[in-house]
Amino acid sequence: MLQNFKAISLSYKKAPLEIRELIALDETSCRQFLQTLKSFIQASDVLVLSTCNRTEVYYNADTDYSSEIVKLLGITKGIDNISKYLDYFTVLNEHNDAVQHLFDVSMGLESQVVGDMQISNQVKVAYQWSADNDTAGPFLHRLMHTIFFTNKRVVQETSFRDGAASTSYAAIELIEELTADIIDPSILVVGLGEIGADVCRNLRDAGHKNVKITNRTQAKAQALAEECGLEVLPFENIVQGLKEADVIISSVARETPFFTKEMVKRLDVLTYKFFIDLAVPRSVEADLESIPGVLVYNIDTIQNKASEALQRRISSVPKVKEIVAESIEQFNDWSKEMIVSPTINRLKNALETIRQEEMARYLKKVNPEEMKRLDNITKSMMQKIIKLPVLQLKAACKRGEAETLIDVLNDLFDLEKQSEEASH
Repeated sequence: MLQNFKAISLSYKKAPLEIRELIALDETSCRQFLQTLKSFIQASDVLVLSTCNRTEVYYNADTDYSSEIVKLLGITKGIDNISKYLDYFTVLNEHNDAVQHLFDVSMGLESQVVGDMQISNQVKVAYQWSADNDTAGPFLHRLMHTIFFTNKRVVQETSFRDGAASTSYAAIELIEELTADIIDPSILVVGLGEIGADVCRNLRDAGHKNVKITNRTQAKAQALAEECGLEVLPFENIVQGLKEADVIISSVARETPFFTKEMVKRLDVLTYKFFIDLAVPRSVEADLESIPGVLVYNIDTIQNKASEALQRRISSVPKVKEIVAESIEQFNDWSKEMIVSPTINRLKNALETIRQEEMARYLKKVNPEEMKRLDNITKSMMQKIIKLPVLQLKAACKRGEAETLIDVLNDLFDLEKQSEEASH
């Protein structure tokens, strides 16, 4: 099982936004989907990751469950004919490919904006959901902690996370391009999830003062307004806010668009209004653009900006890949050692049984002080005897020759029998 890690991925590389938003899972759906997978496929170490750029499932199993996973995803999302979207998915059935992919995704190497800092937190949250739903075993725990350690190294040893070249920062750069001819543009931020909050901080850092923020949860808006020095617009006054705003940034999380053509038509737009939609599924109807003076930009139209920060990140990619390769090598060594650890434990138990039996024979012939000395001497002997076989086993793991040595040790010490007797 240890060498059967697999993944199935739907990402921006193959799937346009209209497909990704159909498949995207919110927190409730992710948790529900984890339980569904737990019930319907024979897999361990299951991780479900869903962001604006990707929806992915990682799992440990002997069988390729990719088609079943897609069908179950269709059931979770209420899509009857999900099989017609199969070509948008990438299936990674090779253990090393799946491990490499999860590392690359977690580091931000696979992000639309290279090195996007948000993905690291999104992977942590996905891992937490796996732990909460009992779908994380020793393999996934070790893999994720190796990834978190690798991420720390990337931050400390490279410029890969320097600057503010994230999706939200790219949105700020787009705003500045769109409003170059407007003095002190009025900006309204609607929806204050992770990306919405990030936009607010970037607006503050860029020196924008004429910014209002609104959210269904007033307390959340108030807390962010105090942090960033922004004005809160009560959610019930959103129509008035829309009339006054030059730019509307939306990251409202819901299944259907929040800003509809009918809603915006009623505003009687007299000047240009720019809608920047950072949500997946989309929160702004695409056909808003049929209204004169309204322009809509979705997450796929926010291009990587050739900023200094982004250039530094791109130049750091080789070093990041080097760090990732080192981490994967260490992780693979641990994975291989996991294969031999039951044999090592059985060998230790077999030798300890022999030691205890021999000690028992002399129990009545020696006093407690002598017994303690004998106990220490025999323990030390056992540790020295077992040291070489353990080192040889670990070395055989790295060479991919562990199975032969496991068989030899099992035969020499009758370890299978010892294990059966211990369990009864």
